[in-house]
Amino acid sequence: MTVYLVGAGPGDPGLVTVRGAEVLGRADVVVHDRLSAAELLDLAPPAAERIDVGKAPGRHTMTQDAISTLLVERGRAGQEVVRLKGGDPYVFARGGEEAAALAQAGVDFEVVPGITSALAAPAAAGIPVTLRYSSTSFTVVTGHEDPASGEGSVDWEAVARLGGTIVILMAVARWPAISERLLGAGLAPDTPAAAVRWGTLPRQHTTRATLATLGDHPLDAPSVIVVGEVAACDLGWFERRPLYGRRVVVTRAREQASELSSRLRALGADVVELPAIAIEDPADGGAALRAAVARIARYQWVVFTSPNGVHRTFAEVPDTRALGGVRVAAIGPGTADALSRYRIVPDLVPERFVAESLLAAFPAPGPGAGPVLLARAAVARDVLPQGLRASGWEVDVVDAYRTVPAEPTVEALDAAADADAITFTSSSTVANYLAIAGRDHVPPVVACIGPVTAATAREHDLPVAVEAEVHTIDGLIDALVSHLGKGPGVAQPPGEAASTTISDGEAAPEERSGGGASDSA
Repeated sequence: MTVYLVGAGPGDPGLVTVRGAEVLGRADVVVHDRLSAAELLDLAPPAAERIDVGKAPGRHTMTQDAISTLLVERGRAGQEVVRLKGGDPYVFARGGEEAAALAQAGVDFEVVPGITSALAAPAAAGIPVTLRYSSTSFTVVTGHEDPASGEGSVDWEAVARLGGTIVILMAVARWPAISERLLGAGLAPDTPAAAVRWGTLPRQHTTRATLATLGDHPLDAPSVIVVGEVAACDLGWFERRPLYGRRVVVTRAREQASELSSRLRALGADVVELPAIAIEDPADGGAALRAAVARIARYQWVVFTSPNGVHRTFAEVPDTRALGGVRVAAIGPGTADALSRYRIVPDLVPERFVAESLLAAFPAPGPGAGPVLLARAAVARDVLPQGLRASGWEVDVVDAYRTVPAEPTVEALDAAADADAITFTSSSTVANYLAIAGRDHVPPVVACIGPVTAATAREHDLPVAVEAEVHTIDGLIDALVSHLGKGPGVAQPPGEAASTTISDGEAAPEERSGGGASDSA
């Protein structure tokens, strides 16, 4: 077994390397820093042990020696251990000390480099650390020096003489002294300087000033400070995304939240994942579903209303050829996409992604027609089975799965209360969210995937501000952008007021998609 020293990147979970995600996916233990994105921990298997060894100002969960000892012990125990460190393990992250301890103990290890905030934070703020003619080098320096060393161990005068771009990490607390040293070394007071806080995250905030005036602005950790001509560049893109500065709550089950969450993050949103439901086996453990699949050839139609129903059903199908003479109907493109993973092309997908539209398109039974199998959630609307029976079909309804209320953390509830909007992708997410969080944790903008979910929200006295015209994840996102999007550079980060600084970036359901199904079942 191996201990992997993995760079988590600057903050945005999408910036972890492919190799980093790969080893996380098979970890037995994840030993992680405070600044590691929480979403990265979700890449580890659910049963993996997660150990927080993060350090905060004035608080050390575990000393560095204790961390090294822990890695050695777990490595010797034969576990797959991932040491998840912010940025790159070997850039001011003490990865070298941990690697040395592992090597001395004879424990196999591998270093998985990460994207350092020294490069990522300026890039997100629109600052290239080099320009071909004016800035042909950059120097990365730590500002976190031992106060006992007097003026510190960094030769700031030598750094100033090097020229080019100076990138300083962990420098906020000592910035007045550092800027004084750089000015004393001959750098001009009007040299451009910028501080990028929370680079690459939706909370990103950039303060632009000069070497002499940057300290006049409020600076907070974690920030990356850039000094040099390039700091005057504003090749902004981060803040121009349509949902930049907006906080959005995603209530889908954790297994299905990633698609919606990643799409919202790509548009600049600060996403709070607060699952209102969890997907579990039906009360009978799937016995009825297995029995129906065992005789699936007798059915004339199998109807799926959600990707969950598809995946649960096909987990019981030993050979897809068993469906050779069976026709398949699917509500919504997300459900049809789930079928495509099993090389099944549905015979019928209604124009509108609700049960009523499927009933309107469903053919009447012919002479000697076989029954219809409907595999769906344990609690769902009866519109579809009742309508099919009224048309003359024999219908077998089996529970493929059930949804149960999830248990959110206090931190997630607090974040949700401060959000701008909340998304609901099924009626069950509405009811369960209110049951676990309460009305006080509903943000001002309620966005629903379609009319059924919106009706449920209104029944619970929630003011629905956004209802997707196309009842899919794409449609929900488009409607939310249309309602919340303010245009380039207008939205402010959560908790940040407009000022002389420029905000642009950061530092250090049931149904899976297209959830017309979740709006219909």
